[in-house]
Amino acid sequence: MSQLFQIASDGTVHLFGVRLVGVNQITARKLLLTLCFIAAIFVLSRILRALSGIFFKYGTRNQRIDFWVRQAISLAMTIAIVVGLVSVWFDNPQRLGTAFGFVTAGLAFALQKVVTAIAAYFVILRGKTFNVGDRIRMAGVRGDVIALGFIQTTIMEMGEPPAEQGDPPAMWVRSRQYTGRIVTITNDKIFDDPVYNYSREFPFIWEEMNIPISYKDDRGRAEQIIIDVAERHTVKQTEMGEDVLREMEKRYFMQRSEMKPRVYWRITDNWIEMTVRFITKTHGIRELKDAMSRDILKAFDEAGIGIASGTYEVVGFPPVKVEWAGPNGGGSAPQRRDIPDAVGRRQ
Repeated sequence: MSQLFQIASDGTVHLFGVRLVGVNQITARKLLLTLCFIAAIFVLSRILRALSGIFFKYGTRNQRIDFWVRQAISLAMTIAIVVGLVSVWFDNPQRLGTAFGFVTAGLAFALQKVVTAIAAYFVILRGKTFNVGDRIRMAGVRGDVIALGFIQTTIMEMGEPPAEQGDPPAMWVRSRQYTGRIVTITNDKIFDDPVYNYSREFPFIWEEMNIPISYKDDRGRAEQIIIDVAERHTVKQTEMGEDVLREMEKRYFMQRSEMKPRVYWRITDNWIEMTVRFITKTHGIRELKDAMSRDILKAFDEAGIGIASGTYEVVGFPPVKVEWAGPNGGGSAPQRRDIPDAVGRRQ
């Protein structure tokens, strides 16, 4: 056994009489110290994450604080591992500079996407692009952010309203509700495509409903019913808070009158299209439209107002002549049969 594995007096290791380059007692101690250091950092990280989950478990605000605490823990542990490994293995500054040059060149060539994704991670945090819990559209995927890592962002995908059904990727859920698919996207996509954030800073969006009204119905009464239902179900200015309203007026130059429900008319060939525009929260839009549709239909029925629809009236068919060639295809005389038209007249 001693012939197979030997440690020379100078500390070098020999295997089958062959000296192993870079393997000696010093590197063995460094390797052992590295493993112990990484294990300690891992245990410390798990303990800190567990404490974070205990203290920030409930409430939307607590979830956001928990997210930032977890991100801080991940960054701190990563920096500690890098500093520790550099301190253990590169005790000579000249060797450190050489190794750093080789590592930098290798990363620039072989890990371009990874480096870009990590850089995008810091841009997301520093630039306040989005946060965990925000509803976004990123790289063609719509949904709520459920995790953010150094390289990837994880999104709980949601469906699309009918107006957006033609946009890729294909969806089978015809509203902004979860599809059940978990989508992971590399962070570097923020440099290539715009990121749409539905809920950051202003957690409300504008929505619309189109309702066709017949020309013969009471259009003024129909508009009043729609306005009443919208004001009853949608977000009121008092619910937004004075601070949010002031911030919106200051940052986006908006007037408070623009935040009230309003009905717009459009003349078409068949009906008056009434579009109600209102503000709602980013979540629960399908339930809101369902409740509004039920109340509008109920009020329309009570007022004798109907929903207009396209109809077609067929007034008749041209005469049809049928000839019979006989049972054997012989030359029996043609026979004519009268076919009644669509209104019951016989031609």
